[in-house]
Amino acid sequence: MRPNSAPTGCYWDSSTRTVPVRRPLRVAATSPSRLLRAGQSGRCRRCGNRIDLYQRADGRPIALHPIELATAHIPDPCRWHLSSGIAHPHGDGSAWCRIPHAVLCPQRTPICRINLPLASARRQLAVRTRRLIDIGAFTPTASTTSAATADTGERPVVRMLLGLYLADGLVEGIRCVAQTNHRRRCPSPLLAPDGPAGSWKQLSVGPRHGQLTLPEQTMAVYDLSRLPHAEQRRWRLQRCPAHAASHGAADLALAGWQIFDPLLHAQHLRTGLPYPPAHGSGER
Repeated sequence: MRPNSAPTGCYWDSSTRTVPVRRPLRVAATSPSRLLRAGQSGRCRRCGNRIDLYQRADGRPIALHPIELATAHIPDPCRWHLSSGIAHPHGDGSAWCRIPHAVLCPQRTPICRINLPLASARRQLAVRTRRLIDIGAFTPTASTTSAATADTGERPVVRMLLGLYLADGLVEGIRCVAQTNHRRRCPSPLLAPDGPAGSWKQLSVGPRHGQLTLPEQTMAVYDLSRLPHAEQRRWRLQRCPAHAASHGAADLALAGWQIFDPLLHAQHLRTGLPYPPAHGSGER
């Protein structure tokens, strides 16, 4: 007997095999946020409870409580809502809203007035923190001061897009935040080997508007202001040259930039040029 095998693309009874068409997800070019939901969850370093990280309209991150709460129980200054992946500091007219985790964190002083529902939520998070500590799943930091003192890593100040930003590590080690085809974070650095680079300069910096009057200080700044606007924007979005051209690629993490504040980030001020020149830079 001859074997009666079904042809390729058919089942054993010769019926047509339907293969679903794979449709890779892409982020729309007009989307204000490219951060995937997988890159928005985290744990509070002080209490160990879950937080959702979102970007504000100005690009700064904010940690929100992962559960919506009734708007009637939340004071007006603490109401937030999400629109197209961006967090906005007011309500949207609905009966539910989001709230910053700093309001409910049992290890922090509340940033707004606490009523009975919020006090109850803070107690629940405090009980959960104690359970995480008891089972060894979370170790709280001793204090904010000790945590800041332990942060001895080099964090240079970068000048781009007419502003100063504090990096989360050495310029040569800043990684791209985009997602690769293998659904992992891109390992490529922002500093392209053959592309344009900034230069180290001495820059005078003083207090921001509304702060105490302090004498101006001179610090080392990695200056990108001479690069084209598109290149500065690529650095601000924290994307390598390959993913900067790919508008559909999503982000797996928030950009690590912080708006530089001479008072808050005084420990990272460097009066000289302590960092080695970046590759491709003309400074020596």
